[in-house]
Amino acid sequence: MSSKRKSRHGQKRAPQRPPHSRRKSGPAPGRAGDAGGWLWGAHAVLAALANPQRLPSRLLLSEEAAERHAGELRTLLAERPELKPESPGRDAFAKLLPEGAVHQGIALATPPLVQPELEEVLAKPAGGRSVLVVLDQVTDPHNVGAVLRSAAVFGADALVTTERHAAPETGVLAKAASGGLEHLPYVRVTNLARALEQMKAADYWCLGFASEAEEELGAMTPPERTVLILGAEGPGLRRLTREACDLLVRLPVRGAIRDLNVSNAAAIGLYELLGRSQAGRRD
Repeated sequence: MSSKRKSRHGQKRAPQRPPHSRRKSGPAPGRAGDAGGWLWGAHAVLAALANPQRLPSRLLLSEEAAERHAGELRTLLAERPELKPESPGRDAFAKLLPEGAVHQGIALATPPLVQPELEEVLAKPAGGRSVLVVLDQVTDPHNVGAVLRSAAVFGADALVTTERHAAPETGVLAKAASGGLEHLPYVRVTNLARALEQMKAADYWCLGFASEAEEELGAMTPPERTVLILGAEGPGLRRLTREACDLLVRLPVRGAIRDLNVSNAAAIGLYELLGRSQAGRRD
């Protein structure tokens, strides 16, 4: 791949080095959320209990779940002596959690995590492979959670999405992420096109998924610092998002159906950018 790219004005420019300054960390306004929010499901709750950044207030456990996860819970709760498990009946679970929540007999009341600002993520020093995943108005929490899970599995550095028209950090998203929410920053930005320009200034190359793109992702050698951008199913990437991309890429689909579910496309793209490169290094 060329070491230069076209700017929005059609001029080629050399990538800039990432900034070395870091904004002060701390809670973003309005991001701490309601203390009554619930997570449910074994993977999501156990991962949250293992995360020292979580501040849970209640833990609900059925007798079956308490027995099934006894060893892990004993270790995790030893670090949280103030958190006393409650053993409510099935009706209590149903009243406290959203209808249809598949809780597996375990639920945790906790505020959402305070997430970093984009500038903090971009302050990662250059010199190693770094991949950011960007979702352009993907609103389904199941899809976003699945993308978070894949991004955490393959070792991406963050998932970035918009403040509006995006999935909030809820129990549905956390369960779909299967613990990934505890390991990967979930960054929200006001203006996605502007955020992509910030990423470029930090020496990231922005690759947007589009089914009609000429370039196949697997046929190229990705830069060390890459942004993988996916749009909502149906509309795909918005115009301003496309214009901010350095290159549009596609997966090598051969069948009659040309488009994958966004979470499946993200998993394959992350394998191409991170999994395959790691396998190559082992060889």
